[in-house]
Amino acid sequence: ASKAAIIGITRALARELGGDGIRVNSVMPGAIRTEMELEVDPNQEEVAAFLYGVQALKRRGTSEDLAGAFMFLASEESSFVTGQILNVDGGWVMR
Repeated sequence: ASKAAIIGITRALARELGGDGIRVNSVMPGAIRTEMELEVDPNQEEVAAFLYGVQALKRRGTSEDLAGAFMFLASEESSFVTGQILNVDGGWVMR
């Protein structure tokens, strides 16, 4: 439900603010490996087995994967991109 709300507000704000040249986009991360996760459960075999069964890419996401998406959206290369949801999830959304 919270992701649906983010999608809705992203699109609504993009429509509302576009006339002022303001772009609004969102990044929806998938299962990104975090330091906290590794501290809680250093044996990630069960998590990996589940994720690899539902994701197109058979690896865990990293903070670097997210950074690339954020850098693109903050750059002039995305100057004509607004109201978009960028799924950085290894193909999870396609399952």
